[in-house]
Amino acid sequence: MGRILLITDDPVRSLGLHGDLSDGLSCEIHDLRAAAAPVGTPTAIVTDVLDLGTASVERLRRLLVQIRHGVPLVVLSPTESPRTRLVGVALGATHTLCAPIDIDHLRDRLGAQRPPSPVAAHVEEPVPACAVRMAAEVRGFYASVFVADQPITPAVIDNGTQAIDVAIRDTGIRDWIRAVRQFDDATHQHCLLVAGLAAAFATSLGLGVQERHRVTKAALLHDVGKIHIPAAILNKPGRLDDTEMAVMRLHPEKGYSMLAEQGFEQQMLLVVRSHHEMLDGSGYPDRLKGRDIPDLVRLVTVCDIHAALIEQRPYRAPMASEAAYAILEGMAGRLDPAIVGAFRPVVAAFAPQALAQG
Repeated sequence: MGRILLITDDPVRSLGLHGDLSDGLSCEIHDLRAAAAPVGTPTAIVTDVLDLGTASVERLRRLLVQIRHGVPLVVLSPTESPRTRLVGVALGATHTLCAPIDIDHLRDRLGAQRPPSPVAAHVEEPVPACAVRMAAEVRGFYASVFVADQPITPAVIDNGTQAIDVAIRDTGIRDWIRAVRQFDDATHQHCLLVAGLAAAFATSLGLGVQERHRVTKAALLHDVGKIHIPAAILNKPGRLDDTEMAVMRLHPEKGYSMLAEQGFEQQMLLVVRSHHEMLDGSGYPDRLKGRDIPDLVRLVTVCDIHAALIEQRPYRAPMASEAAYAILEGMAGRLDPAIVGAFRPVVAAFAPQALAQG
């Protein structure tokens, strides 16, 4: 297994956990409050931090940026709640386990991360050329249209929406995701993943042609405001600090403002402005709650979060689709449970073995 790094805010409290993990495994404790980062790259990291306040989580985030380098991360949480689950998401956790911790389960999670042997390694089949071509065409459209200071009109967006509808129909969501994941630009990758997931979701729901088009169009537009966010923030090869995050969080309002006078339906504008709102009022920019958040916004938000979790990021590997779906399920109270449940067939289409028995 190699070396496990156990990060804690109380080394004495974590001695018992260290002993359990050291049984047959190499485990090293690191005090989160230590001035210096540990030397070398571990093969897996476990965090045992009780204080999940903003300052503590930020300290942990900065440490992980320094030392993680793509290795598996298991976040242990003192309580089961949407907040603690979201901390795991924010830290890029491979797994989030909540107290009481089952040591055997934790060891299984760590053991599951062993690299496959060369003989048994699974070789993924190549992405079909048609999927690559279609994704590249839509990416070219996106790059040419979503440009600062250039008007974006409903007619222009209809063309891109139609291209995505055709791509999902002809290639399927699995190959679309595999093709889009090859893009090196995070913003293009994300928007096209969300739009593809939304198109597949609309089809799975049995919506008519016009309504499917509306859902896909809303998803394609949702992050348009990011064209006004500095490239240094959009393409930062690491997590954003608090100041950068505050700038990033301006994109819904910026997108809304740039489209408000261009003839878009109010439904489209609300998706652009409100796709980061949460049912419990913890979202932004308007802290909307419950019934104030329209169904189309709720649908795109689920696609948006799922896409963000399965994307490749410079600071973490893409999460498996079924693991990302488990996080959606864990966001009870923040996401619409009916929409999350209805989204399951879309995830199953990408990871059929993992969710077939769910």
